[in-house]
Amino acid sequence: MPSLTAVEREAITDSMLKIQSVQASLEQVEEDKIPDFEAIEECLSSAHSNLRSALGADSSGRRR
Repeated sequence: MPSLTAVEREAITDSMLKIQSVQASLEQVEEDKIPDFEAIEECLSSAHSNLRSALGADSSGRRR
C-alpha cells in the first residue's frame, strides 16, 4: 500500500474523530428507538478500525 500524504493522514484522522463522536452520541439514545441500531454500531466500529489500520500501514504495505 502506498504511503499516505500528510493531507490524507489528516483527513483519515479527522474522519476517525467524527466516527467516535457519532458513536458517543448514539450511546445517549435508547437502542430500540433506532432501527438497525446494532448494525449501525457495527458499521461505525468497522469503519473506525479500517481507518486506524490505514494509518498503521507503512509505505511497503506492512503493518507497524
